[in-house]
This record gives sequence, structure tokens and C-alpha cells, in this order.
Amino acid sequence: MLKNKQILGWALYDWANSVFATVVIAGFFPVVFKQYWATDLASDQSTFWLGAANSTSSLIIVLLAPVLGAIADCSGIRKRMLIGFMLLGAVTTFLFSTVAQGDWWLVLGLYVLATLGFMGGNVFYDAMLVDVSRNHHVDRVSGLGFGMGYLGGGLLLALCILLTQNAERLGFDTSMNAVLFAFVLTALWWLVFSLPLMLWVNESKAVAVKGDRHILKETAKAFRHVFQHKQIRLFLLAYWLYIDGVDTIIRMAIDYGLALGFGANDLIVALLITQFVGFPAAILYTHLGDKIGVKPALILGILAYGVITLLGYGMESVWEFYMLAVMIGLVQGGVQALSRSFYARLIPPERAAEYFGIYNMMGKAAAVLGPLLMGGVAVMTSSHRYSILSILVLFIAGLVLLMNVKAPDQK
Repeated sequence: MLKNKQILGWALYDWANSVFATVVIAGFFPVVFKQYWATDLASDQSTFWLGAANSTSSLIIVLLAPVLGAIADCSGIRKRMLIGFMLLGAVTTFLFSTVAQGDWWLVLGLYVLATLGFMGGNVFYDAMLVDVSRNHHVDRVSGLGFGMGYLGGGLLLALCILLTQNAERLGFDTSMNAVLFAFVLTALWWLVFSLPLMLWVNESKAVAVKGDRHILKETAKAFRHVFQHKQIRLFLLAYWLYIDGVDTIIRMAIDYGLALGFGANDLIVALLITQFVGFPAAILYTHLGDKIGVKPALILGILAYGVITLLGYGMESVWEFYMLAVMIGLVQGGVQALSRSFYARLIPPERAAEYFGIYNMMGKAAAVLGPLLMGGVAVMTSSHRYSILSILVLFIAGLVLLMNVKAPDQK
């Protein structure tokens, strides 16, 4: 697959944009927000506002993704739409480095825009999976993308950790200035490694429709098909629930660890462990899907997440956090990759952006609930442990629905 420039160019975008998910969303942003930008807020309040910012960006994607997907399919501009959202995300990530201490409201506004750029770009990136792969290897191509993302994110995160630990030697006045520079590096990495997709990947021909009204009709038709087609409907509802649990753990794990009193450096190391375990695991997990079937492999991953949530509730020491980091790395990329390829088999390829717009809408609609659920439970109970335990219900409900989905043919 790596000899195919289209597949490699597509997978390298995961290498490019995953640094935002790793270095920003899961890594440095929650730490810097709590310890630099939001020092005037109580711990539970900063958790609430961070969760609210994540939910806001997700809600915007929920509203925009299906229509954007229809426009991209009908106009043949999937790649251009992806590039536009990438530029939005990279530029606003760069601007994090300019926000002064205490300006938590300003940086949250930029964070919403940057996250919107990241998630909006993924609508079109996911849709382009059908442009670069054939049905018989769609699982492996999807897994390659996630694997490249984990490796790229892990490498830049490791570089940023070294940067912050050697800040004075490298000429920074304070370690915080080095951390802020990590956001600059993230933006540049995202921009530079998006170039192969821009240059090498071709997209499918546009669907022949005319006029804005017709595009809206095509969007409505996609919704009707999704919700009339029992298997697509059941899968999306299941995905809506279980991927919410996955995304919430990604976004809120560092904040949860800080609330339990663990050191920021220990938590970043745990995230690094997840990335480097996740690189081979995401690729190997798709081979597990080949052996036992995509649906059984997804069920196994969701069950593992249920166990992880329970262990997280009772966690007391940093070594337990490291153990959970390994467990998450083993299943996270596999669940994400197989969910994407499972759905790709269910939909018409010529309308991939449109249907993946609905797919991302469902995933991000769930992400509106998860962070708010954690933040709300933390505020109401004054217990961060109860907040993580509340996520378990999402995995259980998603698993029950998934078990009723008929798996598409694996060719």
C-alpha cells in the first residue's frame, strides 16, 4: 500500500492533522489552560469550560457537516474543502502562542475554531477513503491512516516534551514559553505534511446536480436513505454512543488525571505511551478484523473500553494511569479505523462526503454530550471519579445497538 502514492498521500494527512488531537486536544492544551490561561478559575469550573468549548465545536460540526458534504460531492471540491478547514485549524492553533496569561475566554474561542478546522477537515478526509481504496482492502487503508496518525502525533509530542524539558538550554526564558512554542510547531507540522494529499490524491468526479436547492434536496435524500436503511440507521446510532465514550476519554483524560493529583509530566508521558502503542496496534487491529470479522472486532474493542472506564474510576497511582494508557493504545485506533471502514461498505461511494458528513455529524453530536456529561457530573457531585464513571453508560448502550447490526460483506 505504501507504494501507492494516492494511499500514502491520503494516510499522511492523518500523520499531519493527528498532531492537533495529540499535542493540543489530549496533551498540552488542557494543562496550559488549567495552569496558565485559567488560573483564576476553580478546578471544576475550568473542567466545565473546557468541556463546553469541546461541545461547542462539536455542535457546530453537527449542524454543518451534512450540507458541507453534499456541496463537496455535488461540486467535486472535497479536497479543496479539506484544505480550507486545515488552514483554519492550523492558523488558529498558531495563534494560541500569542494569548496572554489569564485570557481563558480568548483562547477558548480560538480553540473552538481550531477544533472546528480539525473536525471539519476530517469530514472530507474520511470521505476520500473511497477515492483511494477498493472494498477488499478498505479496512487496511483505514487502519494505515490511523496508524500513521498515532506515529506522527507521538513523534511530535515526544519532540515537544523534549523541548519543554530543555527550555532554558534552547533559549526560552521560561518553560511555559517553550510549551507555547509547541503550538507553533503543531501548526507548521499540520501545514507541511498536508502537502502530499494536496499533490497526490485525486477525488471522484462530482455528482451531476445543479443549483443550491438541488444540493439541499440531495442532503435531504441522504438523510432519508440513512434513516430508512435499517442497517445504516442502527450502526450510526450505535456509533453515536460508543464513539462518544472514546472521544470523551481522548479529550478529558489529562484533565481527569490532573484532578486526581497526578503530575502534568506523568500524564503527558502516559499520552506518549498511548501514541506509540497505538501506531502498530491500529494497523494490527484491522488484521484482527480480517480474521474474526469487523463487527466482532468492534465489539471486543468496546468491551475493552468498558473495562478501561471501570479501572479509571478506581485508579489511585500513576502506574495505573500508564497501564490504562497501554490498554487504550491497543484498542483506540482499531475501533476508530474499523468503524470508518465498516460504514464505508454500507454507503454509495459516489456520495461519500455526503454520507460521511452524516457519519461525522453523529459522532460529533455524541461529542457534544460526553464532555458536558463529565463536566456536569464533576460540578454536581464534586467528584471527578463519578464523572468518568458516567461515560460507561455510553459504551453499554452503543454495544447493545451494534450487536443488532448486520455486518456488511467483507470482500
